[in-house]
Amino acid sequence: MKLQAVLFDLDGVITDTAKYHFTAWKQMAERIGIEIDSEFNESLKGIERMQSLERILIHGQQEHKYTQEEKERLAQQKNDEYVALLASLTPEDTYPGIKELLQQLRDNGIPAVIASASKNAPLILDALQLRDYFHAIVDPSGIPGKPQPDIFLKAAEQAGADPSCCIGVEDSQAGIEAIKAAGMYAVGIGEENILGPSGADIVYASTRELSLQKLLAAANLE
Repeated sequence: MKLQAVLFDLDGVITDTAKYHFTAWKQMAERIGIEIDSEFNESLKGIERMQSLERILIHGQQEHKYTQEEKERLAQQKNDEYVALLASLTPEDTYPGIKELLQQLRDNGIPAVIASASKNAPLILDALQLRDYFHAIVDPSGIPGKPQPDIFLKAAEQAGADPSCCIGVEDSQAGIEAIKAAGMYAVGIGEENILGPSGADIVYASTRELSLQKLLAAANLE
């Protein structure tokens, strides 16, 4: 089979914005009397904003304290702080090997699509000067979050690709599960003992190990 598209998560795959998410969530949580640490933050990776807030409130035993409107206000406060932190992003913050892989995909006419829960993906890609390398950026609004497969299926649809001929690249357990649920080949970036059990077909410790040739060989695609 021929590779028809490569679908990328953003945070932790294209660049490291996880540290900004953690800072913004931690500040918001502290204001309402909840402490979160970097270990807890791992459980928020790949999870959309309102779902992340719910996990934080449950963690702090405050899940019944706020109305939906108040929760939305808290989530917006977090996002405002996050966006402010993103102002420091530059092209140098792109992970090693990513721009080279995107260029290889472009040279071979293979669409690259962003499949991220982040509503700030266009802003981030503009800051990294990578937006032109992507065929599409899936709008996550109204799409069930990972580990549901919907965002990857939507990404394949926007690329005009058969899901079985797509490769998904993720750094989170929820993301890997979503890729596999969509019937795609799953490439994990991170630790084998974390992403392997989630169903990753192959795991690379770093994005610098990625190349189109390696992906084609691993996925047994042309």
